[in-house]
Amino acid sequence: MINTVPQGAAMLLEFIREAEVGSSGRASYDVIYGHNQGGLAKPLTAMTVAQVLAAQKGWSKAHGSSAAGAYQFMRATLAGLLKEVAWLRGDHRFDAALQDRLALHLLNRRGLAAFLAGEIGRAEFARRLAMEWASLPVLTDSKGSRQRVRRGQSYYAGDGQNRALVRPERLEGVLGAALAASKQLGEANREIEAAPVAPVRTRKPVSRSGRFWTWLLTAGGTILTALKELNLVALDWRVQLAILAAIIGFAVYAIWSMPAVRDALGLTR
Repeated sequence: MINTVPQGAAMLLEFIREAEVGSSGRASYDVIYGHNQGGLAKPLTAMTVAQVLAAQKGWSKAHGSSAAGAYQFMRATLAGLLKEVAWLRGDHRFDAALQDRLALHLLNRRGLAAFLAGEIGRAEFARRLAMEWASLPVLTDSKGSRQRVRRGQSYYAGDGQNRALVRPERLEGVLGAALAASKQLGEANREIEAAPVAPVRTRKPVSRSGRFWTWLLTAGGTILTALKELNLVALDWRVQLAILAAIIGFAVYAIWSMPAVRDALGLTR
């Protein structure tokens, strides 16, 4: 869990992870619908947002849903967040920290600040959460996605796929604890939006680095020019060697200091 999440929100996010995928630990962030993550070429948290979106296209047909991660982001939801959240980019890694940030954004969008400020009650906030996460129950009889739903049912009851996975009393308890924690820490009326994350950056191969070839050709050209224009062949061989060594040494140092070269040689931390 990222450190900037208020305690009340952190309690809710942990509860949602457990409800959605059956656990709230580190492994929950790699789960895809039906716990079919074992068939992935690499862990979900090692993918970028763009890679997850591309992979999700086939998951609905293969697994019955495109839900991904600890908060079971549907493809439509993740694609919408990519357009809506100003700092989010396709090359951001879909790791645990990013998933927490996006889930916090969804909590805010569903009225977290209004709930903590006492502007909406538990039943209304729970209904909004149930609209976002199908595993959560509504707390009062109300209109659902397809039909009237009773207390304890999923907002999406009747769609043949979704059902509430936790009892309404548990949700009420967590909402109460989150509200109490936020009041104690003065978090009410404060909507927390997580900070941007750095994109996944990749180094160019040394052979594709313009700087590498520039220095290499410059060194070679300098040597040829010196031999031709300065008539170095007329100098003592030891002087020639010293001049050429200085030119080559400068070029080697310039190339060696390039990040791509240092990465290739394992010299960076």
